Amino acid sequence: MTTWQDFEQDAPDLAPLVRARFEANKHHVLATLRRGGAPRVSGTEVQFIGADLTIGSMAGALKALDLRRDGRFALHSNPADETMADGDAKVSGTAVEITDPAELAAFEGDLPQPPPGSFHAFRLEPEEVVLTTVAGDRLVIRSWRRGEGVRVFERT
Repeated sequence: MTTWQDFEQDAPDLAPLVRARFEANKHHVLATLRRGGAPRVSGTEVQFIGADLTIGSMAGALKALDLRRDGRFALHSNPADETMADGDAKVSGTAVEITDPAELAAFEGDLPQPPPGSFHAFRLEPEEVVLTTVAGDRLVIRSWRRGEGVRVFERT
């Protein structure tokens, strides 16, 4: 298991840049796996709560049911505009449903407003984090994998 805080400690230069991309906009794109294995893409919001990157979902939503069945996910930040001035961030790993009442209360307490009804909450355990930025005529790709640290690639 890797928490967001573990990632921050392992990649102190990359983590704040990725976090800023997810905090810059409210809506992002989450990919989950359907029962038959095909991908499902859904809109989602993220929250940084304590050591964790989290998402919530309305009770019974298909993305939540997907994650309960198979926790693998990919999360793509809203790139804001075509310039990619601040980069394009992606996180993939395993989502774990928060079921402990105290953890659920902390999750709900950190939301800007309480959910309108029952909900699911998931802690996202990152296994890979990527930030792609543009530098002149080059793409700069910073990639972190659990246990491997950060690698930087450039493409023209």
